Amino acid sequence: MSAPVLVWFKRDLRLGDHPALALAGARVLPVYIIEPDYWALPDSSARQWAFTCEALASLRTELAALGQPLITRWGEAVAQLSRICTQHGVRRIFSHEETGNDWTYARDRRVADWARANGIDWVELPQCGVIRRLTSRDGWQGARNRFMRQPLAPAPAALEPLVTTDLPERLPDARALGLPPDPCPHRQNGSHASARQALDSFLATRGASYRRAISSPLSAERACSRLSPYLALGVLSVRQVEQARQQARAAHAGAKDWSEALQSFGKRLAWRDHFIQKLEDEPEIETRCLHPAYEGLRGTDAARLQAWCAGETGLPFVDACMRYLSATGWLNFRMRAMLMSFASYHLWLDWRQTGAHLARCFTDYEPGIHWSQCQMQSGTTGINALRIYNPVKQGHDQDPQGRFIRTWVPELKSVPLPFLHRPWDWPEAGRHLAGRYPEPIVDPEQAGQEARDRLWRLRRHAGFQAAAHSIAQKHGSRARKNTPLRRGPHPMPPAAQLSFDL
Repeated sequence: MSAPVLVWFKRDLRLGDHPALALAGARVLPVYIIEPDYWALPDSSARQWAFTCEALASLRTELAALGQPLITRWGEAVAQLSRICTQHGVRRIFSHEETGNDWTYARDRRVADWARANGIDWVELPQCGVIRRLTSRDGWQGARNRFMRQPLAPAPAALEPLVTTDLPERLPDARALGLPPDPCPHRQNGSHASARQALDSFLATRGASYRRAISSPLSAERACSRLSPYLALGVLSVRQVEQARQQARAAHAGAKDWSEALQSFGKRLAWRDHFIQKLEDEPEIETRCLHPAYEGLRGTDAARLQAWCAGETGLPFVDACMRYLSATGWLNFRMRAMLMSFASYHLWLDWRQTGAHLARCFTDYEPGIHWSQCQMQSGTTGINALRIYNPVKQGHDQDPQGRFIRTWVPELKSVPLPFLHRPWDWPEAGRHLAGRYPEPIVDPEQAGQEARDRLWRLRRHAGFQAAAHSIAQKHGSRARKNTPLRRGPHPMPPAAQLSFDL
């Protein structure tokens, strides 16, 4: 009888469209390793672990129904994989390629070294449009689109019951992992049923207003797909969502709102892979400025950082967004960009510090998107326009009646609407707000202008544009048509390139 194949689940907690599981066959040991060192990282949090536990519980139930329950182990990956392989005579491991943070990248390199040294065949398969060992972005969009059009990998019909005893009854809680308390009362549930419900409701009803309603936190909560945490953890695959989107386009044919909404949503799914590809190509995006001229530009201010993290900056719309994020684990994209922009430009804080806090807050933390966006919204890429959001203007634009602010910053409920976005101008502020809500930590107009001037001066330095050109060549989306994709030494057929109009 053939040796079983070990399928190592990481951020791919599903059965459907799971190429590694589909390729492994019926004699499978499905394994998930709880790695305490990962959960001790500064970008990990208890809310993320709680969401992961819910997804793991769903996966465990579904695998058990097929005949082979999920095997969970606690510890360092190499040690646990080695123990299981020795115990069960495993010679092959299947998993998906993971583009995670710097820690997971280093861990996977250790696993690869161990596998080679011990004659274990470790097969890694792509699960999205990100391509390993890419030498040029030319042709990337065409390759990504071809992957999305491929048939979904079938879920197994049954699995042989190879190991059904000595399995832990429950997953550890956050305290057992040493994670600090992290209340998030309104976060999404990580179960497979919740993921499916979010996808179905978005494509059937909620998505009709997607294009016009995604900018304001008031309307975005319902109009956005809310699929990001399920995609980040792999409860749903991007290909499943993309093909469901195509089916919804046919179902809503002739409806203008739906046509525009689903087109925009498809661009954002492609945008997702585009940014994760950046981290795959350059893992240092997580730890150093993409353009070297920005290294050392910003410093540390503990008081400002604490005020921003706590939603106590004295800027009502900024504070409302931060408190909403803390309570829900999610925030719409424009407001995420505003929070990072305000921290980087107005408070002049380094993106690595503020980025770690946001990563912990996001239930849908996806390193490839997150760190690329931290740098974009901080102006450290050298190739993107400087977007210095005016937080007062954003409040007026996205929350004109102040409903969002009054909900999440209840200290301001008594402030008349004309002064709600700038309560420091209210003549009664001293009497009503003193000791209850802080004065603004900075003057938003002055701080924004000072940041703009400093960054434009830097961009005029000798050598800046040459370095920016090299960055654009490596990471920029292509406008040219019919350019071949290069992966390793073998060119692939011509394909069109992405042009993002987001």
